[in-house]
Parts: sequence; structure tokens; C-alpha cells
Amino acid sequence: MAGGEPRRISAGAHAWSHPAFSPDGRRLLGLVERHGDRVYSKTELGAFDWRHGQATAGPLEPDWLTRDLDRSLTSFAIGSDSAEVYALAEEAGHEKLYVLPRGANPRLAYELADGVYGNLAIASRASRPTLLANWESATRPPEVVRIDPRRRSHVLLSDFNGSRVAGLDLPPVRHFWFTSSRGRRIHNMLVLPPGFDPAKRYPLFNVIHGGPHTMWRDQWVTRWNYHLLGAPGYVVLLTNYSGSTGFGEAFSQSIQGDPLRTAGEELNEAADAAIAQFPFIDASRQCAGGARYGGHLDNWLHATTTRYRCLISHAGLVNLESQWGTSDTVYGRELNNGGPVWEQGEIWREQNPIRYAGRFVTPTLVTVGEQDFRVPLNNSLEYWTVLQRRRIPSRLVVFPDENHWVLKGENSRLFYEEVHAWLARWLGPGPKETPPWTAPSRVSPAAWRGRLRDLPPVTEFVVRRGFA
Repeated sequence: MAGGEPRRISAGAHAWSHPAFSPDGRRLLGLVERHGDRVYSKTELGAFDWRHGQATAGPLEPDWLTRDLDRSLTSFAIGSDSAEVYALAEEAGHEKLYVLPRGANPRLAYELADGVYGNLAIASRASRPTLLANWESATRPPEVVRIDPRRRSHVLLSDFNGSRVAGLDLPPVRHFWFTSSRGRRIHNMLVLPPGFDPAKRYPLFNVIHGGPHTMWRDQWVTRWNYHLLGAPGYVVLLTNYSGSTGFGEAFSQSIQGDPLRTAGEELNEAADAAIAQFPFIDASRQCAGGARYGGHLDNWLHATTTRYRCLISHAGLVNLESQWGTSDTVYGRELNNGGPVWEQGEIWREQNPIRYAGRFVTPTLVTVGEQDFRVPLNNSLEYWTVLQRRRIPSRLVVFPDENHWVLKGENSRLFYEEVHAWLARWLGPGPKETPPWTAPSRVSPAAWRGRLRDLPPVTEFVVRRGFA
């Protein structure tokens, strides 16, 4: 190497990552996310001709290896012969292996029955492709595997957790699809509780993923572990609503300009589809909950439906406008909502949960980390204030030492205890209570003051702080 000043080789305002040379040194490959007028774009794989690049002074135009693959890549590895590239991509609740032959279109290596791959790597000096990765599923924590594309399978190289999970009753996830009222195919997973008896009827917990540009996967999750959520005896519904990844770029982008309404409709329609398809679900006992964007949608459900006996909202916005002004991300929100907040475009006015606070009636558990800068504490306090002002049964749990996620062990234990206690309180047997605290959305101030005198007291006013 002769040294010298660095120079830019990529053109355009795109974000490149994970650069890697092919073993023969002829190509430089990397993952790229294109930047433009969309909040989301799929992650692709590009390759530069390095010999040409050495002789060219200006930026280079890459060879786009996955232009015809309508999925977002997560990692890649280059074969020892430099001819084939292997990559992992999201696909309907899985993360699958794809083969990218040089000069040919990408193809799926084989179907993956359960689980997800991750962190793909390849042995550079092996005589034939030797692929290594992590593999996990909703019933098995991550292990190291060797993938054999010829045999269309993998073998475990580690067994860190096999003996521990063998004694647990962890039914595998059930996949099902339905067509929404807008004609979109929506993917879902259903998780059954331990000791499941198909002759019994179980409450439904509709759990909403964050993002929104991610997806529920058949994987081991610690923050909202599917089986742990359903352990007391709940069927857990996981819906990949519009905006989710793993279903094509257009599906992920469809939420732009429609951040809450359509996705909220699909969550309710998913519950209807699950109830229609699985007779062991008790339609009279439903709850919804989510974190981050899932919390945003949970709060939108509060504004638009009374079908749920209770709600659980972690790090969820209730006010688009104050979220814009206090979050650590601003531009993406303006792009998604059609402009800055002061222009008061349609989305700011019509898909802002707090503007429908007069309709709120559902008992709600609100949790948040005090160090959260993505969905700051102020939105949870706004939501709590509305719930208390409306005299809706509600509970606020603040974790002073957590950020956007609840990560510490004892805090996580407390979080699950609070969630289970809230579910048990509102999803117990018996008919749904008719809320005496319901008030019309528009009444005169005098009539409202009179109504306040007749309302029952707030059932709970608790601020419980987590472990330090």
C-alpha cells in the first residue's frame, strides 16, 4: 500500500456498512440502505469492481446483487471461490438463507421450517462452502450451527441451553394468514400457553411489535418473551401489520402517510381472524399491549375501539405533537406525517391519539423507562394524566434506570409481574364490565362538572419505581 489521502468510492446519499473483500481481492462488497423520500428502504447488497476502482479517480457505480430480491438483508458471507455469495434475509417470521450466484438472480437456498438464522459467516479456506451462523426459535435460545446448503439443513455445533429448555412446556408457534379489509395479506403467529388443552377456552393477548419496520419472528425474545407473556394461561397473538419487514419493500413503506389507522385496523382484524379460526380463543376476554411503536398503536386502539378489556402500553406515544418536540428523532416523523407539526397536516390532526381522549374508557397499564430518549417520559405522563383525569382504572410504572427497553434482570422480573397482574385483573372469568367512567366526548363544562361529582373514585393512583 502506497498510502495517501482517503477518497470516497461510493456515489449517492446511501448508507453503506459491513464492507468485505472477496477472497480473490477483485470485489469489495457491502450492505447498503438507499436514502430518498421514503422513511424505509430495504437493505441491499452491492459490489464494487476493485481493479476498476483502483484506476478510477471518481465515485464508482456498484453492481447491485440483490436488486431483484424484494427482501431486506441482515448479513452476508462470500464463498471461498469468490463466485457465490450467501446472505440472510427476512421472510414472513423467519430469517432465511439465500444464494447469490455470480451473474444470476438470487434464490432461496431452502425453506426454513422454524426459527431464524443470524450472524452468517463462512470458512475462508474450506474446500467447499462451510457456513456458520446462529440459529434460534421461539422454543430454543440461540445456538451455533453449521449450515449445509446441499442437504438443505443445519446441524447444531453448540448445546448451551438444550437441557434447560427440555423441561419447559413451550409449544411451537403456529403461523396463519388472513386478507385484510384493504386486500392485504397479513401474516400472524399464535403462541399457546403451557398445558394447552384444545377443549378449553383461553383469553387472547394481542401483542404488538415495535419498529414499525421490523417483524415478529419465530425467535427467542427476552424483552417480550412470547411464552412468558402467555404462561399464566393466555393465547398470544403476534401480527405483522402493514409497515412490517419481511414482506417486500412496498409493504414496509405502506405505513408512510398512514402511521396508525390501517395498522390498527389490521390488529383488530387479526384478532377476529384468530377467533374465527381457533375455537379455543375466548372472544369475550381480549387484551392488547405493545412497546415503542407497538405502544403507539396500543394507544391508538384506545382511541378507536372498546373491544379490549385492558391495554398495556410501554414507551408509547399518546401525542404526536409533543413526541415530535421531545424525541431524539425528528425528520423521519415529519416525513412519515407529511410535513412539520406546525403545518398541521391531516396526519397530525387525524391520527393523534390524544385528540380522541374523550373516547378513552379502557383500563390501562402504562410503563416507561425514565432514561428513554426515543419516546421520552413526557408522553407516558401525558397519557397517565389523561387516564386519571378521565377516571379510568390505570397504573403507572416508571423504571428510573432504564431507557427505551427494560434490560436489567430485576427490572425485567418486575415488568413481567406487573403485566401478569394487570392481565389477571381484567381477563378473569365473567362478562366484560360496563365502564361506569365512560363520558361523552363533547359535553358542556357545567354538565361535565356535574358528571364528575357522580363518578366513582379513581380505582388506582400508583407510581411505582423500579429497582435501582
